[in-house]
Amino acid sequence: MNMKLVVIVLNKTECLEELLREFADRALPGATILQSHGMMQELGVDSQMHFMLSLRNILNPDHKENRTIFMAAPQSSVPDIVDAVNKVTGGLNRSDTGILFTVPIDFITGIEVNDS
Repeated sequence: MNMKLVVIVLNKTECLEELLREFADRALPGATILQSHGMMQELGVDSQMHFMLSLRNILNPDHKENRTIFMAAPQSSVPDIVDAVNKVTGGLNRSDTGILFTVPIDFITGIEVNDS
């Protein structure tokens, strides 16, 4: 079975609860959620970058941290996961929404895997 680790870094944290409901409605279980934040919030930044971050904070004052979602899923479920994320967030192609990527899983144990 071809398994993927789906990683979603969700900047629009206000969408998290609705996204998890959408996953449940589509029978996409097993999401693990971590609080996270990007490196620019960690690093000391120069004045030009500080200006850009300040502008971003004015335009989106609620964006102080992200949620990183991990899901082990059959490759066949990845398009459904991507569709659910885009439906709930309005599309990851919009700025400051989030990113999604997959990584191959070579070994997995501890969960039952059903490739539907």
